Amino acid sequence: MKALKKFMVVHRDPGMSWDKVEENWSKMAEIESATWLRTFYNVENNTRYCLWLAPGEDVLMKIFSGFKIAWRSILEVEETIPDIWARKYRDQMEAEEKEENVREL
Repeated sequence: MKALKKFMVVHRDPGMSWDKVEENWSKMAEIESATWLRTFYNVENNTRYCLWLAPGEDVLMKIFSGFKIAWRSILEVEETIPDIWARKYRDQMEAEEKEENVREL
């Protein structure tokens, strides 16, 4: 099995009804060639940011074309969380403090 990559897909379909968007979501949850993880959306301007796992961008293009869903971009992405950076920041501050203490001696 091919390794899965994480993709962020941006959709903006002003002409598509929100009922149709929700109908497509119920179908996409069943797709086996890629995994839909989550979507951030704004109903007012019909914009969606969808996170997917897929072997490649081409698989997602085929899925969306099959459902006649337009996309603005499909971008391979990585992820981070604030906890990782907070820890690194604290470690850096502690190291700088120790360095200052050594210089003062």
